[in-house]
Amino acid sequence: MSEQEKQPTADRDRTHKETDDDQAPQQEVQDDGAQVSTDSTTPGAPEAAIPELVIISGMSGAGRSTAAKCLEDLGWFVVDNLPPALIPTMVELGARSQGNVARIAVVVDVRGRRFFDNLRESLADLASKHVTRRIVFLESSDDALVRRFESVRRPHPLQGDGRIVDGIDAERELLRELRGDADLVIDTSSLNVHELRAKMDAQFAGEEEPELRATVMSFGFKYGLPVDADLVADMRFLPNPHWIPELRPFNGLNEEVSAYVFNQPGAKEFLDRYAELLRLIAAGYRREGKRYVTIAIGCTGGKHRSVATAEKLAARLVAEGVETVVVHRDMGRE
Repeated sequence: MSEQEKQPTADRDRTHKETDDDQAPQQEVQDDGAQVSTDSTTPGAPEAAIPELVIISGMSGAGRSTAAKCLEDLGWFVVDNLPPALIPTMVELGARSQGNVARIAVVVDVRGRRFFDNLRESLADLASKHVTRRIVFLESSDDALVRRFESVRRPHPLQGDGRIVDGIDAERELLRELRGDADLVIDTSSLNVHELRAKMDAQFAGEEEPELRATVMSFGFKYGLPVDADLVADMRFLPNPHWIPELRPFNGLNEEVSAYVFNQPGAKEFLDRYAELLRLIAAGYRREGKRYVTIAIGCTGGKHRSVATAEKLAARLVAEGVETVVVHRDMGRE
């Protein structure tokens, strides 16, 4: 009888198991045929293997599913309605996938409201593990949300026995703190599906992530403040080209209108000082890990002064190395 045969059965079984473990890590096969390592002997994954994480949340009916689908089309691994307490576990599984899951997007909403209180704890856990995460918050006006729910004839998930607006109010209160922590807020009130996808593509389609992305948006105060603006500047302290007959038909993209605006007292000084202020703010945003900022420039109708200023300001930001998108929200609306 060999020495191995003389060993007790339990010892022989342990010997075989240790030998197998030394030869290769345990693996399991997913439904799509990909192999995911389940070896737990390696204490943690290297920092480079930790997936990038985006948390998509916001108002029901504001376009969370569209935003998630867009990221899925860009190659992100998307999980819908994941309980917040399981987010760190999902990130850990992605880190153990040997690079197969490098970017994860998780949709968190009030359908999982029993678990929503765990979100802040999960975010703190992710921060302690140095996980790069971003929060995208989809916002929309009450009127737009009511129209969308009525068009599909579905109740709001929080309205209970009340009205749709009651559910919307309850959801806004529940998500208030999360909205304040968001890295990117997108107002979809006036966006269709294609426009929302274009916004998501503009933010996430690039191969290299810039330090800071800015959206400079001109608007008209008479049409309301942009709800997704981080900073708002009011250009109504300058004379309105609308009252100059030869300039009235044109907009701020016209060279004559732009020249008129910036020949007014205080216009160039405002641009210089506001650009300098934005340099300080941008540096703070970078330190705090904020990667997106929306700067709204307003005038009465959003056609002349705000458009001209937005163009000039965007050019300054580009010169400072900030990736910038210009949007003229209300131009042509009159």
